[in-house]
Amino acid sequence: MTLIILGLVLWAGVHFWKRLAPASREALGDKGKLIVTAGSIIGVVLMVVGYRASDGTFYWGRSPALTGINNLLMLLVFYLFAAAGSKARITQYIRHPQLTAVMLWAVAHLLVNGDSPSFILFGGLLVWASSEIQLINRAEPDWTPAPAVPMKKEITALVATVVVFAGVAGVHIALGYNPFG
Repeated sequence: MTLIILGLVLWAGVHFWKRLAPASREALGDKGKLIVTAGSIIGVVLMVVGYRASDGTFYWGRSPALTGINNLLMLLVFYLFAAAGSKARITQYIRHPQLTAVMLWAVAHLLVNGDSPSFILFGGLLVWASSEIQLINRAEPDWTPAPAVPMKKEITALVATVVVFAGVAGVHIALGYNPFG
């Protein structure tokens, strides 16, 4: 579980850098972006390797009901990510669609993974995303909702949601983690 924690610390650290030490981050310019990108990638690798290698106390597992709720939440997660990129209609109501998606993703995975490594990984990312939202809102309290967009963008976001959901489900199945039970 040490690798999970190191990955979380690295991920959160490079993402919080802009909010907690903006002058330091800005002083590095493009080199700072490279550091954030490299730190993010290394953090994800550490979290994945650590999670796959971890054993821990088991509290609950998947049930048909939790699996169904998880999959519905994951559809919403992928929609929020697609909506953020396409500025779909939901961005008129949700200020941070990607961070909200990370929070829902973490909750969805905690529903079907009731073991201590999952608590650390998904719980840690849930805390990070909610903290990031708070930091952004404190630094930039004024928010202007996105303007209305053509229906074409909404349809694009919905199609992207289904395609990405199917692709991610396929990867999970290929890795031996059937998301459909």
